[in-house]
Amino acid sequence: MRKKVKINLALQGGGAHGAFTWGVLDRLLEDDDISFGWISAASAGTVNAVALAAGLAEGSRQAARAKLFKIWEAVHKSGVPDLAKLNPFLNGFSRPASMAQLATMWSPYEFNPLGFDPLRRLITDHVDFELIRTKSPVELLVSATHVNTGRARLFRREELTVEAVLASACLPTMHHAVEIDGAAYWDGGYSANPDLVTLASESPVGDTLLVMVSPRENDTLPKTAADIAAHTNRLTFNAPLLRDVEIITGVRETAGSFMVKGRLAPLVKHRFHIIDGGAVTGALSPDTTFKPDWNIMTYLHGAGRDHTEKWLAASRADIGRNETVDLASHFFPGISATGQPHVIAAGPRGPAKKPLKSGQRV
Repeated sequence: MRKKVKINLALQGGGAHGAFTWGVLDRLLEDDDISFGWISAASAGTVNAVALAAGLAEGSRQAARAKLFKIWEAVHKSGVPDLAKLNPFLNGFSRPASMAQLATMWSPYEFNPLGFDPLRRLITDHVDFELIRTKSPVELLVSATHVNTGRARLFRREELTVEAVLASACLPTMHHAVEIDGAAYWDGGYSANPDLVTLASESPVGDTLLVMVSPRENDTLPKTAADIAAHTNRLTFNAPLLRDVEIITGVRETAGSFMVKGRLAPLVKHRFHIIDGGAVTGALSPDTTFKPDWNIMTYLHGAGRDHTEKWLAASRADIGRNETVDLASHFFPGISATGQPHVIAAGPRGPAKKPLKSGQRV
């Protein structure tokens, strides 16, 4: 008989490639012996997170699986073409070249002056936020980027609304900033994609599974305008995650010589695991990030399930016991000449700023 275990989830954003994460969650939900603690998410990862939380709040794992399916099916059915061209999460899923040019020539305040946002209808049709706030068995950390300062704002379960989800998925080239409590927010991927440090330092659950959908590397030099734009976006949205890995591995290196105290102390013993879909999404055209093609989304869903099946077979017994990924070598391979894990120096930046919390002023 297998023991029951609990894990946190950290869900990266990635547009339509978030269907890979859908597959991961779908497979995990089939395993009744695995339950979930906290979920940290950004952008498309947030959409997956609230679908999972909403289904569990309704009372069953099967409801969560059904909720995820319905939302991704709605993304497909609603995505062509009107939802695509005006929506932060779907951001031109079926966008022609002229639409890409529109985003560079005019701001959304010019081509969408009324701030029409079809994603609001899609989410509110499928997610009961009051039920999440009062009955969800999982804690949530949904990231959005405070426009004025660039700092992450983390929305917790008890304050989660459709506006928080829209803020987490608000690409500023395609949609008006989302205003909450008098402050403007953009996509959470700019500042926490997702937030690992807060999750690992505050959650009482000692294991976190990071689900990645963005490739970590690109071996070819981008030369066309489209390739350069795609590569720039990848670097931009991966940077917050790399920063968090630097902090975690830096704290652990320090712990080898000094006793670490304070809010970062739990990072020393926290156990990380990873399901990395970068090789799958990296083999696809960058355009597939913006297209709600059902064949592509179901392919990614299947790939997510397959990767999870393999991860469970290899690592399930380690949950609660051992970390199954060396963060430093996974994210910064080949840097150290000695073969030891090596962290890129943080330089004069100093320790990371704490993300904004509920009700905190900037």
